[in-house]
Amino acid sequence: MAWAAFRGGRQGGNIPAVRQERNHPVIHVEYPEWVNSVVDWRRTYGSDSERMSLAIAVSRENVERGTGGPFGAAIFDQASGKLISVGMNSVVRYNNCALHAEVMAFMFAQQRVGSFTLNSPALSPHELFTSCEPCAMCLGATLWSGVRRVVYGAAREDASQLNFEEGPVFAESYKYLEDRGIVIERNMLRNEAREVLEMYRARGGKVYNG
Repeated sequence: MAWAAFRGGRQGGNIPAVRQERNHPVIHVEYPEWVNSVVDWRRTYGSDSERMSLAIAVSRENVERGTGGPFGAAIFDQASGKLISVGMNSVVRYNNCALHAEVMAFMFAQQRVGSFTLNSPALSPHELFTSCEPCAMCLGATLWSGVRRVVYGAAREDASQLNFEEGPVFAESYKYLEDRGIVIERNMLRNEAREVLEMYRARGGKVYNG
């Protein structure tokens, strides 16, 4: 905060210091209220299908509750199946183009483990399950997040049918990640994930970057 002292008045005396506030935007991001009714934080997600099913369930609930776009994600401890975080598309809810499901999941996971990277030597490997193939932004964020494996459900062309713009993602983009040790697995439970996209389209969901 800043304080400004002014001198003046008829007698030329002192006028008390005047407090000048500098107001800056503050970003505060939270899960929507329904999360704990959908996500079982205590269970172990032992299989890939269980982990992807959770990401898809988050995407579905986000549409049904009207809290965002048809995309969900979850981050797990790779070996144990312990759930670290979930993420749901929150672009419209927060008027913030960066808040895709994957980015939300990275943010909450890193806060929970207390590290800016999930590839810290003090941590076991982590993996991302996402209901739809990552866009250009989320694929880039994946590299910096520190996850060692990415599994996605619906494909890029499925999202494009709703006129979502996925950005410049190429075969070379994936090769770049794979060359750095990140495993990519595609189209797991694709039909189930695609059903959520179709539900969003049928409900007239907002396509914010078409």
